[in-house]
Formats: sequence, C-alpha cells, structure tokens
Amino acid sequence: MRLTAKQIMWLKVGLHLAAFLPFVWLFYAANQGFLSADPAKDIQHFTGRMALKLLLATLLVTPLARYGKQPLLIRTRRLLGLWCFAWATLHLTSYAMLELGISNLALLGKELVTRPYLTLGIISWLVLLSLAATSTQSLQRKLGSRWQKLHNFVYLVAIIAPIHYLWSVKVISPQPLLYALGAFILLVLRYKKFRMWLR
Repeated sequence: MRLTAKQIMWLKVGLHLAAFLPFVWLFYAANQGFLSADPAKDIQHFTGRMALKLLLATLLVTPLARYGKQPLLIRTRRLLGLWCFAWATLHLTSYAMLELGISNLALLGKELVTRPYLTLGIISWLVLLSLAATSTQSLQRKLGSRWQKLHNFVYLVAIIAPIHYLWSVKVISPQPLLYALGAFILLVLRYKKFRMWLR
C-alpha cells in the first residue's frame, strides 16, 4: 500500500519533531548540569552526531522510496536536508563559541587551515550551505539540470563528514565507525548512478 499525501504530511510533522526535540533536550541537559565535566565537548559531539544522523536519514529517503515503491517519500528529503544543515551550523557555532570563545574567533580561520579534520568539517558545512540555499522549488526550476549536479555534492559530504568525525575523536571508537559504515552502505546502494557517471 502506497502512502498518501495526508500520511506524508503527518510523517513530515513527526520528522520535524524528531529533529527539533533533541535540541530541547540538549538545552535542558546543559541547564540542569547533566553533561560531563567538559560540556563544550559534549555539545559539539551531540550537535555533530545529530547532523550526521540527519545526513544519513536524508540519503536513506531515495532508496526507501525506490525499493519500497513509495514515491511520495521524496517529499521528506528536503526537510531532512535542511535540518541536517541546521544541526551542522549548531555544531560549527558550538566549536567557534564554546571551544575558541568570542574573544578568540579570529583564530577560527587559522584553526580550519592548520587542523585537517576541521578543514573537512568546514568543507562539509559549506557544501550543506550551498545545498540548503538552493533547495527551493524556484531555484530548482531556475538552475534546471545544474541543480541536480550541484545537489550530487551531498555524496561528497557523505564521504568526508564521517572521516571528520573519526579524525576528531582521535581514538578508534565504534560510534564514528558505525556512522562511516552507514554512509558507505547508502553510497553503495547508489552504485548504478556512480557507474553511469564513469561512462
């Protein structure tokens, strides 16, 4: 049975809540002292993991729609992508404000260049920024076929964002490896598309 437009609308409501409520929890946890002795790191890692989860959810939509024969699911992809960008922006902001501090924001440019894992992080964020900025239907029509080419750069983010996470923790940990594995599987599901590019 295919999902109806009304069911997709309620699914979108659920997805908005699923993407927003973790922010409410994070705000509450920070105010109640539920975080560790290094709350700045906790906030950075939490926001970064949320961005990764939403990135993987965005990439999961197309295979689910195709293999599950649910074409209307595609309508949820944009909102997931925008929430991914929002959490990635929170991640970058938490690093700049909590790790460096307002008085040391001038160091941000130097940090991004001298620390390779931060370079990967800012590249991911810049790509997500360009995708979010061009996600409207009017820009889709205006850009035509170039819009799809631009939005294919999400696959670059799917490669380098898990590497950024793996590199940033500095120790081999199962959690970043699971995100990397998830991204790898979702990219493998698109092997036909990649194979067409190589022709």
